[in-house]
Amino acid sequence: MPIKHKNGQSSSEQEPDGRKRRSARSSQQIADALMRLIEGGNYMPRAHELAGASGLSLRTVFRHIEDMESLFKDLAEQSYSEIMPILMKPYGSADWKGQLDEAIDRRIIIYEKVMPFKLAADLRRFRSDALMANYRRSLDLEHAQLKGILPSGLQNDEVIFGSLQLAMSFQSWRRLRHDQDLSKTLAKDVVKKMAFSIVESQK
Repeated sequence: MPIKHKNGQSSSEQEPDGRKRRSARSSQQIADALMRLIEGGNYMPRAHELAGASGLSLRTVFRHIEDMESLFKDLAEQSYSEIMPILMKPYGSADWKGQLDEAIDRRIIIYEKVMPFKLAADLRRFRSDALMANYRRSLDLEHAQLKGILPSGLQNDEVIFGSLQLAMSFQSWRRLRHDQDLSKTLAKDVVKKMAFSIVESQK
């Protein structure tokens, strides 16, 4: 016979809510562990590594790991909410060249902040509709940001605009920081040199 609690509900009536709360806690522990492992350079953590980092049993992790896409989607949304204030902050410069310089600085702050997650997501996005959609959204934001800065002559020059997009992209930043092992300061100088050489080439 079910045990009655003070609120008048039986244990059998309360159990589904209890399971949901435990499941939500476990999901959050796995999400936190996933982010810690990614930040530590493990971009494709395995179940036993998630178990060790989360303090949960391997069995519990396996129950939740099938929902890994949802975990990455939640992390992507969290990342998105953190970078938007940086991206949308009003520019201090009145002229477009000053704004372009500021835009590069902002992208570098964002790229440094999200680099571990971006690298992990890039390994999975071709198998995940949610991560691919987030990737496309990021590209659209960067495209709109650059369009909002440049004069129409540069906006409408597909070669100039495409070259700037590449010079200021996360892929270029990752190559400079990881493949070429440049410091943040030196990598920033390279990006600005490329960007302003591109806009000056139109003359």
